[in-house]
Amino acid sequence: MSLLTNVMEHALDDGYADAARRRGRYGTSRMPGTLRGKLALGGGLLLAALVLTVGAVQVRASAPVAAKERQELIARVVTAQANADQVQQEIDRDRARQKQLQQQAKSNGTAAEDTARLQLLQLVSGAGAAYGPGIRVVMDDAVSAGTDGGSNPRTAAGFSDTGRVRDRDVQLVVNALWQSGAEGIAINGQRLTALSAIRAAGDAILVDNHPLALPYQLDAVGGAGLADGFRQNVDGGVYLDQLKADYAIRFSISSEDRVDLPAAARSGLQYATPSGRGGATP
Repeated sequence: MSLLTNVMEHALDDGYADAARRRGRYGTSRMPGTLRGKLALGGGLLLAALVLTVGAVQVRASAPVAAKERQELIARVVTAQANADQVQQEIDRDRARQKQLQQQAKSNGTAAEDTARLQLLQLVSGAGAAYGPGIRVVMDDAVSAGTDGGSNPRTAAGFSDTGRVRDRDVQLVVNALWQSGAEGIAINGQRLTALSAIRAAGDAILVDNHPLALPYQLDAVGGAGLADGFRQNVDGGVYLDQLKADYAIRFSISSEDRVDLPAAARSGLQYATPSGRGGATP
């Protein structure tokens, strides 16, 4: 017990205590003794307190802004999800209505006629999938354009190069297919309708705002004379031959026993209403 008591009462070793006494520092305070030192210490403490205070104020001020931005993002996500759900519900209702109309057409006395008319409307409007004999046209950039390997035109430079297939080229070929008797056309699996647009955006060729990747494959359903008519069309086979001769643009034309076309993406309906002068405006 005496040893424990001695350790507790004399925590500092006697040797250290004697050395401190010889230096005159034993039992003295390390606080500055001069006025200048005390002012310096007080200024340092004040500066540290000021920095901590400013930091705390900034944290408190930015917290509501961050929380507000987070809530806005959450609200936008929820709204977008609700809109997507609503569109999906509309698609489901339209499909159910279409199926109901098809069943009604089959059950009445003119089922065959109505079904044929419905299929024709779906074919020409692109609302339904279609298949049949037809033609396949594949267009690709010249080898010198440096876009081989199925690269995406969005990431390939040099669209101004004459060896690149342009949106105008695709437009002319599509129009030539319609003129030659095509009843339905799809480009790289995207069905064309009366409202479809083929245009360029930077280095990309877009079909209804969807970028195309090389090569450009145009599938068309039509009668037996579609392939011959397209090859002889000025904006069809003749134009492609000219592109190959002038710019080394590659292409191929082949007749197909069966071509499958997907249904077009759902788009809003366009209505016509009578004008004040008795005409009709879109």
